[in-house]
Amino acid sequence: MKVIGIETSCDETGVAIYDSDKGLIADLLYSQIQLHKEFGGVVPEIASRDHIRKTIPMIHEALAKANCSAKNIDGIAYTAGPGLIGALLVGSSIAKSLALAWGVPALGIHHMEGHLLAANLSSKPPSHPFVALLVSGGHTQLMRCENYGNYEMLGESVDDAAGEAFDKVAKMLGLGYPGGPEIAKAARKGDHNRFTFPRPMTNKPGLNFSFSGLKTFVLNTINDLDHLDQQDIADVACAFEDAVVDTIRIKCERAMEQTGLDSLVIAGGVSANQHLRKILGTMTNRSGYKLYYPETNLCTDNGAMIAYAGYQRLVAGQTETLEIKVRPRWPLNELETM
Repeated sequence: MKVIGIETSCDETGVAIYDSDKGLIADLLYSQIQLHKEFGGVVPEIASRDHIRKTIPMIHEALAKANCSAKNIDGIAYTAGPGLIGALLVGSSIAKSLALAWGVPALGIHHMEGHLLAANLSSKPPSHPFVALLVSGGHTQLMRCENYGNYEMLGESVDDAAGEAFDKVAKMLGLGYPGGPEIAKAARKGDHNRFTFPRPMTNKPGLNFSFSGLKTFVLNTINDLDHLDQQDIADVACAFEDAVVDTIRIKCERAMEQTGLDSLVIAGGVSANQHLRKILGTMTNRSGYKLYYPETNLCTDNGAMIAYAGYQRLVAGQTETLEIKVRPRWPLNELETM
């Protein structure tokens, strides 16, 4: 079975083709970062218009790269949510139009399930059940994954997610967008001992996250400095990254103990952070847990994860009509089980 995946939830246009016999046979990604950089964040209208320009040419390119045509495609998967409604409608409209023209099914995929399943595209995929940490954009979530489509939410961000906090702190420090890579780059030159920032909600029971207070603590620290030089920026970035990563480590360790499971999967854009991978690797090695994460190029939004998730759901017999319907807000626990 060959499935095309179309990802247009925010500021990346992704198109990929997954072959159940050969794996990924085409994987294309276009980032809009340069378009949004001058605004310090994603402008929804600009994002939607750029998806319109890029998606169909990328589909043609993916088909050519995979050396196949429309008649070889068995299904189309597209991101139906969560995300920016205009951007989601671009992918949905194109997917449903192609489904009608080609006579194949089109299926809406949950963006976060795509991230969750991206680790299955690696050479050593995880086995169910496992605990998953999803850290992507506006989401920081811990969940128990019993099987495909069977997810139990253990904890999530109650205000700013980790990715949002990275973007906002980067802006405070005068760094570029997106904030995650910029903070990580600056932190490499920082002094880990100069500042100590709080680890929010780690002294309370439960697995929820909150990074809003940490963001405010960082702002107050910056305001207390007489002059923000390059070393100040590096030291603040370092302390902030340490605080976020350590908070996530504490919550992950707590989730592993609470569930009694021995496998942890991390996915989403922030999972590409090398410091996070190192700290979670140390924790899992010490405790005898197994740690899994996608290849770095599959951590950001991409069509490959959507194509693979679509394949799994199409094989399980899931179908939908040609109605164009997206869900900008879509709790993961409302997904159909497979």
